[in-house]
Amino acid sequence: MKFRPLHDRVVVRRIEEDDRTPGGIIIPDTAKEKPQQGEVIAVGPGARDEKGVLQPLDVKAGERVLFGKWSGSEVKIDGEELLIMKESDILGVLEGASASKKKAA
Repeated sequence: MKFRPLHDRVVVRRIEEDDRTPGGIIIPDTAKEKPQQGEVIAVGPGARDEKGVLQPLDVKAGERVLFGKWSGSEVKIDGEELLIMKESDILGVLEGASASKKKAA
């Protein structure tokens, strides 16, 4: 199924953090927090300003982003857990970071 977000909404897939500390200690699942990094999967066309002009979004599909701990709404599409959030919930784009680690289901 294809999903296209509306207005200034963005679809993000969480990226799992490493389950070990820098010292090599393994962190159990019960002690882990949900990751605050993700890969942008899809973006809406943008929001309209007071004059009705469409303002395109700054983020693009494929970029790795940081977002707030309680940002977005969790949804399940085709069995995959995704987040839908407004672009304003995104704190920033991680430049030069590859979004290769995906959340294990």
